[in-house]
Amino acid sequence: MAKYLLLKHYRGGPEPVPGTDVPMDQWTPDEVKAHIAFMQHVADVFRERGEYVDGQALSPEGTFVRYDGEGKPPVTDGPFAETKDLIAGWMVIDVDSQERAYEAASFLSSAPGPGGRSIHEWIEVRPFLSEPPVVSE
Repeated sequence: MAKYLLLKHYRGGPEPVPGTDVPMDQWTPDEVKAHIAFMQHVADVFRERGEYVDGQALSPEGTFVRYDGEGKPPVTDGPFAETKDLIAGWMVIDVDSQERAYEAASFLSSAPGPGGRSIHEWIEVRPFLSEPPVVSE
């Protein structure tokens, strides 16, 4: 088994399917509810298969913090990493193969949006490192 991070990008990806790139803040309340219910359904299917590890939706707000020596760390609302506006949530799955991770991402991508049609969103599939990288001198 290998763990994969499935990142949900509501905007972004190579190219949107025409007519499916309507921002969620322009959806009706029922369309948002249907989308969230589908995400729960996907998690339930992965749980039944023994593949679900965790998943969360992310707030659009974010803050950058870094270590800057002793004292109070600097906190800023920018500069923005490209992903700040793109990543809406994530799911971690533990599956038998990369191919299965791609199948799972495709299922997640079929989530409904406006009018109940699939939004065909791009899902970024990233494997977890199984071992730390080895550095040789």
